[in-house]
Amino acid sequence: MESINFMTSLIPGQPGLSIVISILIIITLMYFAREQAHQMFMIFARSLRNMLKMSAVSLKKAEENLKLRNREVLLSNGRDQLERYVEQEFQRVETLVNRDLAGYPSLQRDLREQITLINEDYVQSNEVPPQPPEWIKAVDTIAKIPSEGSPVVAKILNDIYNTLKKALDKNVFEYRKSSKNRHELLKKMLPYWRSLNTTLESVEEKISGLEGRSQAIDKHMQEYESILAKTDYAERTLSSSSLTQFFISGLVLCISFVGMYVNFQLVALPMSEMVGAGSYVGGVKASDVAALFIIAIEVILGLFLMEAVGVTRLFPVISALDDKKIKAIVVATFSFLLIFACIEASLAYMRDLLAADREALTQVLAGVTSEEPEFRWIPSVGQMVMGFILPFVLTFVAIPLETFIHSSRTVLGIFFVSTLRFLSIGFRLSANFILGIGKFLTSVYDLIIFLPLRIEAVIVPKDSDHSFQEVKSTRPKTAKGDK
Repeated sequence: MESINFMTSLIPGQPGLSIVISILIIITLMYFAREQAHQMFMIFARSLRNMLKMSAVSLKKAEENLKLRNREVLLSNGRDQLERYVEQEFQRVETLVNRDLAGYPSLQRDLREQITLINEDYVQSNEVPPQPPEWIKAVDTIAKIPSEGSPVVAKILNDIYNTLKKALDKNVFEYRKSSKNRHELLKKMLPYWRSLNTTLESVEEKISGLEGRSQAIDKHMQEYESILAKTDYAERTLSSSSLTQFFISGLVLCISFVGMYVNFQLVALPMSEMVGAGSYVGGVKASDVAALFIIAIEVILGLFLMEAVGVTRLFPVISALDDKKIKAIVVATFSFLLIFACIEASLAYMRDLLAADREALTQVLAGVTSEEPEFRWIPSVGQMVMGFILPFVLTFVAIPLETFIHSSRTVLGIFFVSTLRFLSIGFRLSANFILGIGKFLTSVYDLIIFLPLRIEAVIVPKDSDHSFQEVKSTRPKTAKGDK
């Protein structure tokens, strides 16, 4: 206001003329200070631009370092996971070998015995054709003798015929008997063939199971070699797997929290009768704190139990202990869980009784005769069963919790890398925008003093850009990236 009053009162009684003279004075001063003003605008814009570009470069380097670190962590987690898979497969192979192939020597001996018996029976069942009698040649010779109606020759031939018939009948009987013996031997071979077939099928199943395990091990080893080689395909696969595990384990944890809330509701009401309904701890009911403490202890015991069993690996100290200590931890944690499950079952039953008493009291105060429901025991039993089972169900929270913790490291790393990338791009765009603002301000400054500049251009047309060239020549040298 004071400056405006000064401009209007420059010539007393002539406010309009005073404003015109003041504007002309300001334009003249701005004309003579044009070079310094341009330098000031450009130096400020370039300084701010260089600062933003340096920040963008720093963010880019931080992004690359974080990306490299995330890659190392991702590959390390994938390598550890595949090592666990391969170790489990080898344990299964060992179990398969010890269980199914440990009796291979006795199995081989049984096969040899069965094959020997089958071979012996087969040798005995070979069919040997009967040899023709030696006297057939004699009969043939006698048959060629001319009878000429002699009764002696006819009688001899008749006797030969009868003898030959008896011999043939005897040979047929012997042949049938030997065939029957052969069929009996072949019938005896049938159980051995079936037993041998069953044994070979059993061996084939065992070998097929071992072959399937070996194929799974080969697949895991190929993935393991890909991770050791630090290929981009392995990184993309592990990143996709981590994102999937993150969302799935997060969903399972949300469902687990619902189960914890149900467990809390089963315990909170009876705990209010035990610790006092009017007691508070830091503004929170003491019964709620006690119920939350019980649930937290159950979850912790479940974590220790899963860790001792070997399902999870959240606490390396437990897995590093010897088998006796781990077995002691398993027994202790399971015993404590069983005790807490029994306590929760009793508290759930107590909750049902308290709810029934409150309902009866409400009906009495309302003047309504209370009656005991016929199947009142059904919800009581249901609450007791839920109170007993929920502590053991919450034990399995350790599995999605471990998956969520390991996958969240990768997901957070990807999120921070993306954030740093966007910030770097934003700083680069802001740097270019600041430089444009500096040029815009110089143009606005020249627009304000356009009249003296036009006069200068008319008077000295060749040197119309002299001042701008001086400003350009006075531009400070910047870094290599400042173009």
